[in-house]
Amino acid sequence: MRRFVFVVLAKLNKVILPRYSQRDFTRLSTIGKLIVGYRYWVTKNSLE
Repeated sequence: MRRFVFVVLAKLNKVILPRYSQRDFTRLSTIGKLIVGYRYWVTKNSLE
């Protein structure tokens, strides 16, 4: 059940949130860093 929730969140993130893969992480704003961290956390948990 938990994995299913994270898979759904990962799919929503892919559609809704901006992508930061081509940007310099050191120049991101605080909000940008939070979004990158959140997307990483959701992706990591959806793969487990």
